[in-house]
Amino acid sequence: MDKDIYLLIITLVAILLVVLGVSWWKWHAFISLTVASLFLAIMSGLSMDKIVSAYETGVGGVLGHLVGILALGTILGKMMADSGAGMQVADFFVRVFGIKRLPWAMLFSGFIIGIPVFFEAGILILLPLVISIHKTTKQNILLIALPVIAGLSVVHGLVPPHPGAMAAISIYNANVGKVLLYSLIVAIPSVIIAGPLFAKWVHKRVIPEGQPELIRINTTSKRLPGTGISFFIILLPVVLMIFSAVAPYISLPNALMKFFTFIGSPIIALLIACFAAFYFLGIHRGMDKNLLKKLTDECLLPVGSIILIIGAGGGFKQILIDSGVGTTIGQMSETLSLSPLVLAFIISGLIRIATGSATVALTTAAGIVSPIIEHMSGVNLELLVIVTGAGSLMFSHVNDAGFWMVKEYLGLSVKETFKTWTVLETLLSFLAFGCALIINMFV
Repeated sequence: MDKDIYLLIITLVAILLVVLGVSWWKWHAFISLTVASLFLAIMSGLSMDKIVSAYETGVGGVLGHLVGILALGTILGKMMADSGAGMQVADFFVRVFGIKRLPWAMLFSGFIIGIPVFFEAGILILLPLVISIHKTTKQNILLIALPVIAGLSVVHGLVPPHPGAMAAISIYNANVGKVLLYSLIVAIPSVIIAGPLFAKWVHKRVIPEGQPELIRINTTSKRLPGTGISFFIILLPVVLMIFSAVAPYISLPNALMKFFTFIGSPIIALLIACFAAFYFLGIHRGMDKNLLKKLTDECLLPVGSIILIIGAGGGFKQILIDSGVGTTIGQMSETLSLSPLVLAFIISGLIRIATGSATVALTTAAGIVSPIIEHMSGVNLELLVIVTGAGSLMFSHVNDAGFWMVKEYLGLSVKETFKTWTVLETLLSFLAFGCALIINMFV
């Protein structure tokens, strides 16, 4: 058998192992990715004494600067949730936009609050507000809830410092500041169409039969923070990272430019934001140091799972490189004249549909595409991160925890969830991909 075809077949089998491990055998994604990496290494003929070192190099390469970012981002999100700052931001948008423009108020709430918190945490922060508005106004809950969910989802899939985006940035060696700028440009039109506009269209066609579950968040601060300080804490790391991206293009003294670059690096920006949150959302609002430590310990436990998945994705990438599979796929894609952006979107989307995990889709697809682009010129690495993230959002269905979360919290049937959440996610995916391709024509 031709060696290139053989390498392609065993790569497909390795990806199938990931899919079967996660969905059928119910392995943790870390186990599935690790087993797939070992299978690929052995079957491709990689020397036995190099397999473990290659895997460890890949894991370390991705996690080297990512562990701190993930931890600090999680701490910031926990402070936003438990202090009540997230709810304050949402209430502000509802007051400003009014009842008639509720879908837009909810979109901005989801988008802004989604920046520092994970998707699941964002739902827990905002769903009590959604349900209370639904009970007060008697409007279809989809009109209020879908824009929130769209805002949370698009930020989670595309915008750093979220784990998937940061993992892809690390694997592709992209510039985090540019990814942040491009992702915001891509996310805004995409989420407007998939959020309020889609909600206005679908709420007339789908009338939920069930009633939503009422979720409550227990805030641990004695006094709620003000709206201004809540916005300040959420946007602080984003503003610092944007400063870092813009600084090289402005005529600044060298020392000042280095300073902005330093404070705008994701880990420093998030560290500054965390200390600001500790004081303004914690100590200043009645939390003592023991409670702050308890909150920090609590929120760091779930990060372990994400770190393991991202690390295993990095190990998978390194095996692809060292075994020569990446070069082979790269040569084939050049023969097919397939753009790396299109290839990344397709691979990420297929893995997302198969495994149900956006993080697994992002890290695995980035690991596959990264070796392909090593010897290519003219590939926009920042847009490559965004299209990989866009692919990881598509067609959420029954193997995705987010699908069941939305279904249960909004009181939807499975059929109603397909008609709303699944369509929304797929719209977001293709709209973001299209926007990225348009930007690629001009940069």
